[in-house]
Amino acid sequence: MSRVAVKPYLITKNPEGAISIAVRTTRLNSQGYPLVSSETLEQSFRTATLARSFLRETYGAEPGDIAIK
Repeated sequence: MSRVAVKPYLITKNPEGAISIAVRTTRLNSQGYPLVSSETLEQSFRTATLARSFLRETYGAEPGDIAIK
């Protein structure tokens, strides 16, 4: 199991072509292993660029905080 923290924002594309964002939080259990929970936002975007700009404006995300899948 990796102990590397995951990036807090994940941009994904669903089969219909819409872009969605998942906001992830990482916490450590009592033994030091990371537990990641994820919440997908209801809003969808046409492009990943629009999703990135939304994250920067709304959450103050830096480019290194965003993962794309």
